[in-house]
Amino acid sequence: MKNVNLKLVIALSILSAPTMIDSLVGTSISKVYASEIKTKRVPALRNKVYTQLARAQKLADEGQVAQGLEALDNVKARSSSMNSYEIAMMHNFYGFIYYNENRISEARQAFEDLVAQDPIPESLKLNTLFSLAQIAMNQEDYDSVISYLDKWKSINTGKVTANYYELLANANYQNGQYDDVLVNVNRAIQTAKINDKPVKESWYILLRAAHYELKQPNEVVKVLEKMTLMFDKPEYWVQLAAMYGEVGNDKDQLAIIETVKQRGELDSKDRIQMLSQIYMLNGLSYKAAQTMAYGIDKQLIDENVKNVAFIAEAFIQAKEDKQSLPYFKKAAIDSETGVYDRRLAEVYLNLEMYDEAADSARAALDKGGLRFESNAYIALGMAQYNLENFDAAILAFEQAEQHTNARQMAKQWIKFVKSEKLHKDTLASYL
Repeated sequence: MKNVNLKLVIALSILSAPTMIDSLVGTSISKVYASEIKTKRVPALRNKVYTQLARAQKLADEGQVAQGLEALDNVKARSSSMNSYEIAMMHNFYGFIYYNENRISEARQAFEDLVAQDPIPESLKLNTLFSLAQIAMNQEDYDSVISYLDKWKSINTGKVTANYYELLANANYQNGQYDDVLVNVNRAIQTAKINDKPVKESWYILLRAAHYELKQPNEVVKVLEKMTLMFDKPEYWVQLAAMYGEVGNDKDQLAIIETVKQRGELDSKDRIQMLSQIYMLNGLSYKAAQTMAYGIDKQLIDENVKNVAFIAEAFIQAKEDKQSLPYFKKAAIDSETGVYDRRLAEVYLNLEMYDEAADSARAALDKGGLRFESNAYIALGMAQYNLENFDAAILAFEQAEQHTNARQMAKQWIKFVKSEKLHKDTLASYL
């Protein structure tokens, strides 16, 4: 299985709670008065009450909120003589004004007082219950969202809309009820299709997130495949590539990420880093180095030690030691420890650049901070041996011998270098 850091792409952009009320909070008194839809006998909204409520609304609409509320308070003082419908409409406009003033808790209480009245028109109760569910969603009171929607459905005699399932699914997600999310999002999608309505992109985002939380990567892949076809956004192509890696589909992962690259959509830090990682994990280390270097050249990612060292190591894996040199040099200069000086010494050894190897090994030891200091001594010893500085080589290997992890190797080198030194000295004496 070839995976990348899914935190780069998955969030999986988890859908947050809605921040806007989709349906009208509070119903215009003139609209209600003009089109009073009843499914059971309810008392009439009398003209004198309508006039008083309309005056309160007019004041609020003109920016005289305090006066509007005062007018409503005057109506409330005579509520003992009002019927259930009139009282409901009074609470409706308390809620309407409070909501527009961002006094959300007071608005919610007013709407709860509205739906407590009986009898009132079914349409008024349904609209208000749905608004209450949306307000509760914004207040992150997810249990109440579900409760309001249950009440809504229990009295609804018409069709259940896709928006109902959408809001319920969001509340389910926030409550960690991921199986219910899947049920309700799929109902939303099906309802929209039946009614020839557009399917919302956010529904698929929620569907994908629920499958991810349920640890169903193959289902996440299926959702993302639909999202790439339906919405064709670069982030979905990138996320799909990540998930192909998660499920071990290396062939399609590479195909998708190459598509992203060819479309010229390597325009963010996360995408470049992800593509580089995918190349590395699939054995395409040269492409990994090129991609990360491109990101630095375009100033899309930081030219920090970590990123520069990634390029250097990728070139090493691609057997392009010479191309790794400038990146190891940069990493060594910027690093406070000798880690990359030691790696630079090893690369110089491979390139038979022994003076440079010796200098880098000494720099590594001087800077310190090495996890395995012995490796730097081994590199120094090898460089000195190849420079035929046998005594210096033996001294370096003797330092390496002090470390348990390198003791056996150091002993072998000491024995070998002493033998070579003796051979050279003997040959010199004959000459």
